[in-house]
Amino acid sequence: MQTLASDLRFPEGPIAMPDGSVVLVELARGTLSRVDAEGNVSVIAELGGGPNGAAIGPDGHIYVCNNGGFDDQTDPSGRFASQMPREYLGGSIQRVNIRTGKSENLYRECNGHSLRGPNDIVFDQVGGFWFTDLGKTWPRTHDHGGVYYASTDGKHIQEVIYPLITPNGIGISPDGSTLYVAENTTGKLYQWTITEPGNLELGESSRPQAQLLYALPDGLRFDSLAVDAEGYVNVGVLSLGSMDKNAGGICEISPNGEGRIIPTGDPMTTNICFGGEDCMTAYITCSDSGTLRSLSWPRKGIRLPFYDKAL
Repeated sequence: MQTLASDLRFPEGPIAMPDGSVVLVELARGTLSRVDAEGNVSVIAELGGGPNGAAIGPDGHIYVCNNGGFDDQTDPSGRFASQMPREYLGGSIQRVNIRTGKSENLYRECNGHSLRGPNDIVFDQVGGFWFTDLGKTWPRTHDHGGVYYASTDGKHIQEVIYPLITPNGIGISPDGSTLYVAENTTGKLYQWTITEPGNLELGESSRPQAQLLYALPDGLRFDSLAVDAEGYVNVGVLSLGSMDKNAGGICEISPNGEGRIIPTGDPMTTNICFGGEDCMTAYITCSDSGTLRSLSWPRKGIRLPFYDKAL
């Protein structure tokens, strides 16, 4: 495993770009940033709040889930907490022109309900995007989380799954038929059948029918994810609640629900994406150490939709 960049301020949401750079967010810095092939870090846009997941849209812009930041009374415990933003601005979906650095808020609510903590995002082949809202933890309560589907024109957003317990990572199977969502605090990975863009197969209760694919051992938590070309779901693992504080890594989960953790030694291993000429290089954000790392992956990754549209 190679370290490509260090001194990042809580990196998340990596995107492998056609030019060999990696675009990511720095959650504690409030920025969308770029790590070039030599490891140099530059700021693309100042976003404020707490930028989290990111993805390339059909217009070549970067769409960012902004969780709004945190305040002193609601920060999660742990040695990384002092690096977190201190002012909660409310959740949003932001669109960023990476040539100019100009950003705009695309969505701040759905059906009159404000977004609380948008976390991770994935586009489908037709140009719509799914995203998770993890919610926020308050002194005596925690918001329910949910999964949403939206259009890039800012005119359509719908709540598809609600409630969930801290939904975090989200991804789509290579054939586009399955939606995956990883819950943070429960350490569980669920899957749903996609019937058409923005819609899932319903169960007897007229709710989207979930199937549990994998559950982590007690004390470990899931973060964000990426699906590779063989259908393995690869999810960041947080180990702050574990007896082994260095047990973080990437959990690779087969389509039939078998999993193993590839350790990184960082208790806040948050996300993964795939790139390189053959798309067999994994780029991993390790947020406690503030590093972006890479390693050769045993399976080919997926070129996500609109990879070639990046401005």
